[in-house]
Amino acid sequence: METIRQTQKKYCTRAITVAIFAGLLFILIDYKPIGKGLILGTVFSILNFILMGEMLPLKIGKTKGKTFMFSLGSIFFRYFILAIPMVMAIKLEQYNLISVVVGIFFVQVFIMADHLLDFLWSARGKQV
Repeated sequence: METIRQTQKKYCTRAITVAIFAGLLFILIDYKPIGKGLILGTVFSILNFILMGEMLPLKIGKTKGKTFMFSLGSIFFRYFILAIPMVMAIKLEQYNLISVVVGIFFVQVFIMADHLLDFLWSARGKQV
């Protein structure tokens, strides 16, 4: 469980930090809906990532049927959570829909970037 929390902290901290600075930059150059949307999407992406990590240990020790139903319910619940900022962006003009979607994928982008950089560094080290 501690490994999950460390992973969550690592990627969520990076994602929210970049989202806040990028969002603030957009707000300062008078693209407020884009900045707000980016931050809103990232906050819900982090919430989704944390919920995923918290629900993972609850599947252990259950039968296949219960695990399947729990997993299915978990996915639908997390999709519902991720739909909230998109509905807000569609209904409210103060959020940009595209930037909300980009924010929703921020945690995943940082996970992929981290693994890509690790791969590139390890490949570079093997060449030397």
